[in-house]
Amino acid sequence: MKIKVLYIGNILSKHGFSPTTIETLGPLLQEDFDVTLVSNKKSKIFRIMDMLLSIVKNRKTVDYILIDTYSSSAYYFALSCGMLSHALGLKYIPILHGGNLESRLHKQNKLTTDFFKNAFKLVSPSGFLKQTFENHGFSNIYVIPNNIQIENYKYCLRAQLSPKLLWVRSFADFYNPTLAIDILKNILHTYPNAELCFVGPDKDGTLQKCIAKVEELKLQKQVRFTGKLSKPEWLKLAENYDIFINTTNIDNTPVSVIEAMALGLIVVSTNVGGLPYVIENNSNGLLFEANSIEDGTRKIMNILQNSSTQIEQNKNMSEDARKTAETWDWKAVRLKWLEVLN
Repeated sequence: MKIKVLYIGNILSKHGFSPTTIETLGPLLQEDFDVTLVSNKKSKIFRIMDMLLSIVKNRKTVDYILIDTYSSSAYYFALSCGMLSHALGLKYIPILHGGNLESRLHKQNKLTTDFFKNAFKLVSPSGFLKQTFENHGFSNIYVIPNNIQIENYKYCLRAQLSPKLLWVRSFADFYNPTLAIDILKNILHTYPNAELCFVGPDKDGTLQKCIAKVEELKLQKQVRFTGKLSKPEWLKLAENYDIFINTTNIDNTPVSVIEAMALGLIVVSTNVGGLPYVIENNSNGLLFEANSIEDGTRKIMNILQNSSTQIEQNKNMSEDARKTAETWDWKAVRLKWLEVLN
């Protein structure tokens, strides 16, 4: 008889949002466990009600409750579900997401402390959040990376690079997409054929700010906005680009970065949150100071140099990026979930 798992998270891709962890991890877990996924309600009120009701309905049969735990407003969904699970004597496992979860811990709120303290286990996708929670006195933390299925990512070696930048994310203020536009503007002085492509849906109105900035700087010919694309669509699009730029101010371990590494793109990312736990500077990618137009520009200009030394370094970075991404393949990550849930 399979272990029964109730997995709680935001299943909202059918409403136009980007797929979340529950939508990618959930179906994979169903291969080994009896997993129920909740909730796909668009309304926040109906969604939290659906989540709480599912806990009550499954209280007599469920073995574990997995709870996607984000640092944004969705955090209160996780908190409520954890409190109810504890009250019913159920084993719940928060899956930690979001580079800003530490701000929740700093507030030293009793509800937050009890939520994590009473959890059966804590699952972190990175050593960054594991260290963060340990620094606040929590233990029993298991590191299980976000996963990809490596065979779905066509590797292409990047060595002699073209000045074509790709940015893939939902448009939100804390992902700081306007920084990519400022960096592109600097690069254009040396490489007038440089391009920047943004892929992703709007989350908080930041997309319109980016469009307005592009128009203000008269960069309409150099900057492209595709909107939301399916996974196969953006992976195909990525074949036309060499550099993946990640400009976030807050983050944990974004799957889009791992996917870019799997494709062999040279990743140039801000040095924040869990990113230095994934990217080793000058080895499998490049890190630059958050909010720094100058540092971001300098790192990209360096890898665009046409010297034999730089081309060889780019080749090594592209190869090492792929090797890093292979450690996130589901075949390896699956074993870690079997260990935790068995």
